Amino acid sequence: MKNIFLSLLLFFSCTFIRSVIHAQEVPLYKNSSVDVEKRVEDLLSRMTLEEKIDMIGGYEGFYILPNERLGIPKIKMSDGPLGVRNYGEATAFPASIGIAASWNVELMKEVGVAAGKEARSKGVHIMLAPAVNIYRAPMCGRNFEYLGEDPYLAGRMAAAYVNGVQSQGVVATVKHFAANNQEYERYTVSSDLDERTLQEIYLPAFKTAIVEGGAGALMTAYNLVNGVHCSQNEHLIRDMLKGQWKFDGFVMSDWVSAWDAVAAANAGLDLEMPSGAFMNRKHLIPAVKEGKVKESTIDDKVRRMLRVMFRMGFFDRPQENTSLPLYNPDSRLVALKAAREGMVLLKNKDNLLPLDRSKVSSIAVIGPNAHPAVTGGGGSSRVNPFRSVSTWEGMIQVAGNGVRVYYHKGLRTDFTSLFENSKFTSAPTRKNGLLGEYYPNMNLEGTPAFTRTDEHIHFNWNEGPAKDFPKTKYSVRWTGTIHADKEGLYDFVVRGDDGFRLYVDNQPIINQWKDQAATAETAQLQLKANTDHELKLEYYQNEGDATISFGWGTVERQVEKGAIDLAAKADAAVVCVGFNPMTETEGADRSFALAPEEETLVNEVAKTNPHTIVALTAGGNVSMINWIDNVAALLHSWYPGQEAGTAIAEIIFGDVNPSGKLPASFEKKWEDNACYNSYYDHDNDKHVAYTEGIFVGYRHFDKTGIEPMLPFGYGLSYTTFEYKNLMLSAGKIRK
Repeated sequence: MKNIFLSLLLFFSCTFIRSVIHAQEVPLYKNSSVDVEKRVEDLLSRMTLEEKIDMIGGYEGFYILPNERLGIPKIKMSDGPLGVRNYGEATAFPASIGIAASWNVELMKEVGVAAGKEARSKGVHIMLAPAVNIYRAPMCGRNFEYLGEDPYLAGRMAAAYVNGVQSQGVVATVKHFAANNQEYERYTVSSDLDERTLQEIYLPAFKTAIVEGGAGALMTAYNLVNGVHCSQNEHLIRDMLKGQWKFDGFVMSDWVSAWDAVAAANAGLDLEMPSGAFMNRKHLIPAVKEGKVKESTIDDKVRRMLRVMFRMGFFDRPQENTSLPLYNPDSRLVALKAAREGMVLLKNKDNLLPLDRSKVSSIAVIGPNAHPAVTGGGGSSRVNPFRSVSTWEGMIQVAGNGVRVYYHKGLRTDFTSLFENSKFTSAPTRKNGLLGEYYPNMNLEGTPAFTRTDEHIHFNWNEGPAKDFPKTKYSVRWTGTIHADKEGLYDFVVRGDDGFRLYVDNQPIINQWKDQAATAETAQLQLKANTDHELKLEYYQNEGDATISFGWGTVERQVEKGAIDLAAKADAAVVCVGFNPMTETEGADRSFALAPEEETLVNEVAKTNPHTIVALTAGGNVSMINWIDNVAALLHSWYPGQEAGTAIAEIIFGDVNPSGKLPASFEKKWEDNACYNSYYDHDNDKHVAYTEGIFVGYRHFDKTGIEPMLPFGYGLSYTTFEYKNLMLSAGKIRK
């Protein structure tokens, strides 16, 4: 009996010792049943100062640095909000402003859920969406990503999107904080506004997305606010966001928008993206030692990042959900539903729409946006869809066998063809193409790493121009000659992300030497017949996308006669005009009016065919004054996503009743806008004063009595309403 007792005692003692050792071996932060805050503090206490600082600078462009020693996972990000932009094809959802035009909060949440699922299928932890800046003027190149002019509507929609994305275990990032209401000079311009305007107009959508939506992350804007860069703006980040709103997530910079390590650290920036160019050991360790930045400030940054990571389960499960298909048919249906509900019928003369299939035997679909599909605007939200449906294709599918559908582009304005077919001669070798000198720096300095002759300049270099050459921070100079066969006006077109400049005969004709999203610039030169001209194109790439295209020649912009002939023979004509990813994009503002040749196309088709329907693609209002009276119907489709053509056709034929309402006021002319005198930097001092204050959009029109072209909330449908037998009763009026 004694031996049995000793054996049991020894067994239980060994078991207890093993459990104690095991408890000591397994850190508290690795126990998923432990409270999040306790896990955060345990892990934070195990990190060195160097490890903490390393973590607050981005990694490999779209990641947060992993820590192998402590088991901190590599956190993967993706652009949004029109879909999961990075890592291959994805569902292209309609532009955010189009979904805002549905005024359907549940629909926005559905889009968020679908985007979250696709993010998980790609192993994405953080979506860089939603974008919630206020629509202030129609030319802002990023309006299509935003949610309209009303802070309440924008806030409700933003919170719904956040809820949808985060319900799938993916962090939503609210951006761009704050007052990023123009793309013109966005890196250097200061948005100057008083506190009331800031609080009542430009911050509420952020607050709603944070406080009610529960967003885990926030991104600062490129611009300055009242003279201070947003990434180091103490009032915005420390006082407002983290102070008054009690935001406990983390704040990241927009890509390459940090400027000062100490100022950014003390103001509350937690993560510099896409790398720690400023917030790194070199700058911050001396700052900590000298007392310029407290170590507790660094701790707070890492604490916030870890809190979100633990809260979302990133330590406890693989993020890539292999049970979810990369191509989800359910997402396609959500995209179609959103496109249907967001389109706004702006004009329907004599109830032309919906078209009656029994009375229409032929339809002409005409215009530069008729085919292929224009799914979204340009820049970091641009999604490469698995599939897309153009208006021409959608009309064929929906019209039925009894209706013949014809197509004509209408205009010759395709720069892609120009990029792919321009002819050059390399000066040293006389080969076809331009001699390219590739430098491993952004300043064309030193000796090129390599040279080669490029026959055409039409590149997308997200993986770098060549093997064993940097993927970022490089520059290229191309030189050669061109030959003009005949005398005439020639177009020179460059499209690039980031900086580019073009010289002809040593004279600069295009200069966009700055960080920017993919932006197209054109210039024209009168050249004599049978002449040769020297050419030099310079380009640099900083971070993110790397695209550069160049072409020259005669771009025929006139309306093609074949389009008008086709319209004359058809029972109805659908003219598809507006903007596209090259002309409405992040990094640049667009024009208010359509291209003159597009206005001419609309008017000539309308003159030929009284049953002309315009399908407009744009992120907001365009000048309609030159053509709106001539067309029978106008449907604003915004950027409708991959199911664009199906939704447009369904509305035109009445299979779907248009229900969208404008989320922004549409002015008749630019001069009628509240910020007409305060949108651009008129004094060239990099300051834009918001002199209109809180009177933006409909507030401005209500205050001034100016009649808009179409008011906020406007939208027609095929439903008729009748009121009858109304009765009024007198009530007491409070004084």
